[in-house]
Amino acid sequence: MAASELYTKFARVWIPDPEEVWKSAELLKDYKPGDKVLLLHLEEGKDLEYRLDPKTKELPHLRNPDILVGENDLTALSYLHEPAVLHNLRVRFIDSKLIYTYCGIVLVAINPYEQLPIYGEDIINAYSGQNMGDMDPHIFAVAEEAYKQMARDERNQSIIVSGESGAGKTVSAKYAMRYFATVSGSASEANVEEKVLASNPIMESIGNAKTTRNDNSSRFGKYIEIGFDKRYRIIGANMRTYLLEKSRVVFQAEEERNYHIFYQLCASAKLPEFKMLRLGNADNFNYTKQGGSPVIEGVDDTKEMAHTRQACTLLGISESYQMGIFRILAGILHLGNVAFTSRDSDSCTIPPKHEPLSIFSDLMGVDYEEMCHWLCHRKLATATETYIKPISKLQATNARDALAKHIYAKLFNWIVDHVNQALHSAVKQHSFIGVLDIYGFETFEINSFEQFCINYANEKLQQQFNMHVFKLEQEEYMKEQIPWTLIDFYDNQPCINLIESKLGVLDLLDEECKMPKGTDDTWAQKLYNTHLNKCALFEKPRLSNKAFIIQHFADKVEYQCEGFLEKNKDTVFEEQIKVLKSSKFKMLPELFQDDEKAISPTSATSSGRMPLSRTPAKPTKGRPGQTAKEHKKTVGHQFRNSLHLLMETLNATTPHYVRCIKPNDFKFPFTFDEKRAVQQLRACGVLETIRISAAGFPSRWTYQEFFSRYRVLMKQKDVLSDRKQTCKNVLEKLILDKDKYQFGKTKIFFRAGQVAYLEKLRADKLRAACIRIQKTIRGWLLRKKYLRMRKAAITVQRYVRGYQARCYAKFLRRTKAATIIQKYWRMYIVRRKYKIRRTATIVLQSYLRGYLARNRYRKMLREHKAVIIQKWVRGWLARTRYKRSMHAIIYLQCCFRRMMAKRELKKLKIEARSVERYKKLHIGMENKIMQLQRKVDEQNKDYKCLMEKLTTLEGIYNSETEKLRSDLERLQLSEEEAKVATGRVLSLQEEITKLRKDLEQTQSEKKSIEERADKYKQETEQLVSNLKEENTLLKQEKEALNHLIVEQAKEMTETMEKKLVEETKQLELDLNDERLRYQNLLNEFSRLEERYDDLKEEMTLMVNVPKPGHKRTDSTHSSNESEYTFSSEIAETEDMPLRTEEPSEKKVPLDMSLFLKLQKRVTELEQEKQVMQDELDRKEEQVLRSKAKEEERPQIRGAELEYESLKRQELESENKKLKNELNELRKALSEKSAPEVTAPGAPAYRVLMEQLTSVSEELDVRKEEVLILRSQLVSQKEAIQHKNTMTDSTILLEDVQKMKDKGEIAQAYIGLKETNRSPAMDCHELNEDGELWLVYEGLKQANRLLESQLQSQKRSHENEAEALRGEIQSLKEENNRQQQLLAQNLQLPPEARIEASLQHEITRLTNENLDLMEQLEKQDKTVRKLKKQLKVFAKKIGELEVGQMENISPGQIIDEPIRPVNIPRKEKDFQGMLEYKKEDEQKLVKNLILELKPRGVAVNLIPGLPAYILFMCVRHADYLNDDQKVRSLLTSTINSIKKVLKKRGDDFETVSFWLSNTCRFLHCLKQYSGEEGFMKHNTSRQNEHCLTNFDLAEYRQVLSDLAIQIYQQLVRVLENILQPMIVSGMLEHETIQGVSGVKPTGLRKRTSSIADEGTYTLDSILRQLNSFHSVMCQHGMDPELIKQVVKQMFYIVGAITLNNLLLRKDMCSWSKGMQIRYNVSQLEEWLRDKNLMNSGAKETLEPLIQAAQLLQVKKKTDDDAEAICSMCSALTTAQIVKVLNLYTPVNEFEERVSVSFIRTIQMRLRDRKDSPQLLMDAKHIFPVTFPFNPSSLALETIQIPASLGLGFISRV
Repeated sequence: MAASELYTKFARVWIPDPEEVWKSAELLKDYKPGDKVLLLHLEEGKDLEYRLDPKTKELPHLRNPDILVGENDLTALSYLHEPAVLHNLRVRFIDSKLIYTYCGIVLVAINPYEQLPIYGEDIINAYSGQNMGDMDPHIFAVAEEAYKQMARDERNQSIIVSGESGAGKTVSAKYAMRYFATVSGSASEANVEEKVLASNPIMESIGNAKTTRNDNSSRFGKYIEIGFDKRYRIIGANMRTYLLEKSRVVFQAEEERNYHIFYQLCASAKLPEFKMLRLGNADNFNYTKQGGSPVIEGVDDTKEMAHTRQACTLLGISESYQMGIFRILAGILHLGNVAFTSRDSDSCTIPPKHEPLSIFSDLMGVDYEEMCHWLCHRKLATATETYIKPISKLQATNARDALAKHIYAKLFNWIVDHVNQALHSAVKQHSFIGVLDIYGFETFEINSFEQFCINYANEKLQQQFNMHVFKLEQEEYMKEQIPWTLIDFYDNQPCINLIESKLGVLDLLDEECKMPKGTDDTWAQKLYNTHLNKCALFEKPRLSNKAFIIQHFADKVEYQCEGFLEKNKDTVFEEQIKVLKSSKFKMLPELFQDDEKAISPTSATSSGRMPLSRTPAKPTKGRPGQTAKEHKKTVGHQFRNSLHLLMETLNATTPHYVRCIKPNDFKFPFTFDEKRAVQQLRACGVLETIRISAAGFPSRWTYQEFFSRYRVLMKQKDVLSDRKQTCKNVLEKLILDKDKYQFGKTKIFFRAGQVAYLEKLRADKLRAACIRIQKTIRGWLLRKKYLRMRKAAITVQRYVRGYQARCYAKFLRRTKAATIIQKYWRMYIVRRKYKIRRTATIVLQSYLRGYLARNRYRKMLREHKAVIIQKWVRGWLARTRYKRSMHAIIYLQCCFRRMMAKRELKKLKIEARSVERYKKLHIGMENKIMQLQRKVDEQNKDYKCLMEKLTTLEGIYNSETEKLRSDLERLQLSEEEAKVATGRVLSLQEEITKLRKDLEQTQSEKKSIEERADKYKQETEQLVSNLKEENTLLKQEKEALNHLIVEQAKEMTETMEKKLVEETKQLELDLNDERLRYQNLLNEFSRLEERYDDLKEEMTLMVNVPKPGHKRTDSTHSSNESEYTFSSEIAETEDMPLRTEEPSEKKVPLDMSLFLKLQKRVTELEQEKQVMQDELDRKEEQVLRSKAKEEERPQIRGAELEYESLKRQELESENKKLKNELNELRKALSEKSAPEVTAPGAPAYRVLMEQLTSVSEELDVRKEEVLILRSQLVSQKEAIQHKNTMTDSTILLEDVQKMKDKGEIAQAYIGLKETNRSPAMDCHELNEDGELWLVYEGLKQANRLLESQLQSQKRSHENEAEALRGEIQSLKEENNRQQQLLAQNLQLPPEARIEASLQHEITRLTNENLDLMEQLEKQDKTVRKLKKQLKVFAKKIGELEVGQMENISPGQIIDEPIRPVNIPRKEKDFQGMLEYKKEDEQKLVKNLILELKPRGVAVNLIPGLPAYILFMCVRHADYLNDDQKVRSLLTSTINSIKKVLKKRGDDFETVSFWLSNTCRFLHCLKQYSGEEGFMKHNTSRQNEHCLTNFDLAEYRQVLSDLAIQIYQQLVRVLENILQPMIVSGMLEHETIQGVSGVKPTGLRKRTSSIADEGTYTLDSILRQLNSFHSVMCQHGMDPELIKQVVKQMFYIVGAITLNNLLLRKDMCSWSKGMQIRYNVSQLEEWLRDKNLMNSGAKETLEPLIQAAQLLQVKKKTDDDAEAICSMCSALTTAQIVKVLNLYTPVNEFEERVSVSFIRTIQMRLRDRKDSPQLLMDAKHIFPVTFPFNPSSLALETIQIPASLGLGFISRV
């Protein structure tokens, strides 16, 4: 389309303005071709008619859309022209406080005149390794690009920094060198990067000065080559200088200063070492007081002097040389004070004994008289003779100044030489990066020789710059296969030819210098004659014959010819130099020595090594003996040669350009002067770059970016699968002129303005869509409003009509109510009269009927009383007769019964005396016993039944009795009440009469009392009211006081709580800081240790030079030989640098402090051992005495032996059965090792059920046998010992010892008490001897024993059943979980499904292995327990058999057959120790640490197995009390772990594995240390395994330090793995597709947010986090430690993401905030899935979350500012302001943040005390802790797999 079509109504344009350079305006109507005037509306509100140029008819420049304003790259602008560039720079500098901007390949840097926090090491780390386009513009980005291209392309690089004085060139070059020094480091011990940075203070002090434009202006150009080796580490540097401004030494303009070094010397004059220089205030010297401004505000020259001296020392300039430099400088100052007096017009003299000259001569070591003579005279040489001629005062003054300048120049070159020598490296240089800090284009009111040379150099640099830009453009077009058309660009070769070609300005100047009578005027005439009217670039001023004008690339410059010849010659009298060369001060002649590296005294370049190993022929100074015909080379000639050499160097490198801009001349911070900026932009070539870019195709889009941006302009049918073809089809429809765009291989190229046209179409389309949406929404809102109004009107009508209806109904109700009221009132009157009459009638009737009833009652009462009296009299008479008859009958019965009893007694006495009767009674006693026993059982049953019935009957009887008793009492009470009531009736009747009389009396009294009461009541009420008022007041006061007390208490509590919380937090912070400091020291120590080891290896390699041939060594020995020697943390490595590696045959050096402590501990343990031995001897004596007493007792009865033998046989049979069952169970388990083993129907389940039934059957049999045995034993005991033997203490003790468990002992004790207790009933009721009672008691004991056994069996069966139910439930849960996992896996994509299934299978197998190991442990424990029981029983049986054999005769032994005895193998009981030989230690370390593969161990073996094995070895060494073995093993272990981590320290699995094992080893040393605090969770068996001989607390500290180092290494590995993913996954990748818009980008393309192959996404980060977590879990890492690692990982993610967000303007948008919040929510979801929400990881993301919220909140009003300040508590003020400054709308519908709003935020946050640091410290590592985590694993159960190759270790 034509450009004129864009000039429509409301289009914004730029028009020229004399004040603001360019002013913005808006078109009021469309432009039509042929219009001569444009109607514009200015931003100030004025209308303007802008007339077009009638010749060119050029339209004003169009303004870019607001969305593109403030772009990082100027080439991203749709319209590339001067006003757009100027406006973009101004917006970035003023509004966003951004000083760097890209302009294609150029970095534009604007001096802020303020210290900004954007150059710290954190910023350097943020830019390191990043692509140049991915970060916001910065000098560090340019430096990183140069560093990367040097490493990638194997090509030398150059950074060209240019600009006006005061624009910040020196600072930019300094920061570039700091970046290289920080990123690359040095390859040697000399710390070359520090020396490179240290050269800056020296060069600034001798080469920088204060000017009117800059307080620290560089008055020379310099090119510093920073050399790198093959690993791209700094090895050295070299400096070349250009055109030192020597005239400043002797002359300074107003408000300017001389070089800084002079003022630093004067400020430090009072130092004792400077007394000899005899200096004073700077105002005392002619060379330092001319400018009248000896002090720079904010600069302390004394401190700067100290920095300069420190830098000199660092660069190897000794104190003597430093003092020599200061002597020469002081001599120059004193030389400037030398005064001349005129004798006549042609001669002058110096006053005698002139103090300044005398001081100068003393300092320089020259003769006073000689110096005085040659300052006032000069020597003239002719062909035949030599003359000495006096000179005038003016000539003498000029000669003095020339001498001072010459001395300073030579000193400058000498210092540069020594700096280069200090920076020179012996290592071969592989590549270099050059930093050129050179003056920019200069034009002043008076321009002289210096400005001419400077502008000549800038012409050369501009030509090189233009050619490079042109070359890049051409390469880009060829790469994309775009048809190449020649771009017309400005070539300044004619201007360069004018200056340097034959008969050019410099050539004519040199020629005129050779002429004897050449002057500036004659040279000017030659210039006019040669170039005027012949060269278009050369002009003559109209009003001057001593000046000329040259048209440079930037501007026309008028040069004054005066002084050109003198400055070009740079004349110094040779006799004065000879005097200085003859100086006694050794350093002074060195400055004037002939040296191959020295340049002519008139040179402005320094000496030094040439770049690229070139050795060009350099001009050398003529010797004094040479003839005068050999002319010295002029300054111009030397400058041209050095400039050519510089251009050769730059052309041989890849250049990078930095253009520094000075925003104003007053050094105001962040103040932008458009006029000055435009001048510099034109002068530095930025606009030329823009012009070259605009001439071709400046806008370039990839096909994907174009499609994403302009998808809205396409119809659905236009979208094809081929994005490239889609873009082509759309562009052909949108832009008809095919010359306006070109299709490349990967990009689309647009001419200037076409992207703006596309943006206009896009904006129009979006605006139309917005209008349609607005139209629809507004219509919907109005319809909704209409419906709401209609509904409201209907509602109002309804309510009005309802009100009217209710009013009518109310009238009707009132009328009806009046009628009803009349009816009821009339009825009430009539009814009242009726009720009065009826009441009177009823009263009369009641009195009459009452009188009749009372008479009838009195008659009935008299009759009733007479009947009662008759009844009682008749009853008494009958009872008297009955009692007399009964007494007589009972007396007769008693007499008869007494007679019969006497007869029976005689008969029984006769029978008792006969013997035969007694025999008959004993016949069949045994049968009777059994019958009686049955009878007793039956009686017991009957007794129980009867007792139950009796208890029930008793309960019923008691309840009935209670009921009857209560009824009886109630009746008696009612009867008594009736009697009392009758008496009361009579008394009440009498009282009624009295009361009636009293009533009358009281009524009269009542009236008087009422009167008094009313009076009293009134008084009381008054008093109560008064009291109430007082009470309310008191209550209010009380409440106020209580409230005050509560508030005070609350405030005190809150203050105390706050103080407590603050103190706690402070203590925690102090603890964390101390811990962090300690861990940082550990980290530094480990780094130094590694450095020491590297140096030791290098020394070894240097000392042990390999000889011819090869000597074969033992591989095992060589691989296991430790390269490190470990020492305790107590004895720090003070002597470590002095040690050398000892031969492997020598032992590891002992730690003497630890050795002494262990020796002391050994002596203490020996003393304790002696005490224990004495106590043991005493105990043994007591046991022997007790055994002797026991042997004196009688032998145990045979019945008890038989009982014990039966019991042992029973136990043996039970043990055999248990063994068989155990074998069957193992066999069943081994058949199928799976979770379904314990399911119903499985073999193991069937075996268990069979065992259960067999045990229950056997139980019944055992009951019967025990019943019979118990009865026999008890009967035998009672028959032999009667009842005394039951209480024998010895037998009871033995019986108790034979009991199996506590229940059996308790039952036996109860039975014993029942036996000893006297029976409740009389024994004689059964028989006289009580034999049946004894049998009955024995049976009771047997029953109790059987019941206890039955209960224990029942409990065991219930436990087994419960365990089986639990296993079934766990199997159900496992089944459900498997189904859930299967459902989830089916929803996943195939790759993720495979990964998830593999992960699940690994987890399942690991769990099964752990379960099987636990089962195996339990079975081993059971087997060992049974074996122990068998051993005990076998021992007891053997003792009994020996005892029985002693009682058997020899004949009986011979007759009995001998049975074969089965001797079982005695298995060892392992003690959890591992034994190894001393010589196998290296093999142990090699197999267990050095050659162990973590992956195999983690999957196949238990977690922490190496740690357990090592600890078991330590236990055995402790058990042997071998301190050397303990020390050697621990030292080898620690050193081997360090060696493994050094070798494979970048492998996450290795580091994680050894961190887990180191922690487990540390926990084992704590758990088994024997300290009470660590033994709380141990089992008794584990407590037996505690260390007994050594206290390894110090080694625990060493292991803790090692674990800290491993943790820090793990964090570094994590960071290295995660860092490439974070920015791409968290910021660049669009997790929510379509939210972020793609904006036009410039030359430096950013990383695409669209996921390509190989790019990282959020899923990549989550997968990596899953991998880390699973590896740590597999290695058995402590859960608390995993939480700390996860917290550190999330901190790294948050810090790097936030840092990149703060450094990337394109990422600060609303849509990006949404992306970040979504990504953070995914990370939080990951934490929830892993149950890590309480790890503190989420809190580390809080700054990132708040930054994302800040991007999305409203940012307009004061309320918004208050909300932002309260919301962003985790962000610093600098970060909040930075985000607001960087906030960039992606679409036109978003608004920028106003400057006033940002200032409001700053005002609100000014009181917040936070760090001024902008970026978070991504390298920060939280202090790690290792909480004690004891292991439940028993050491004796650990099996050593054969795969570890530890067959030489044996279990103990």
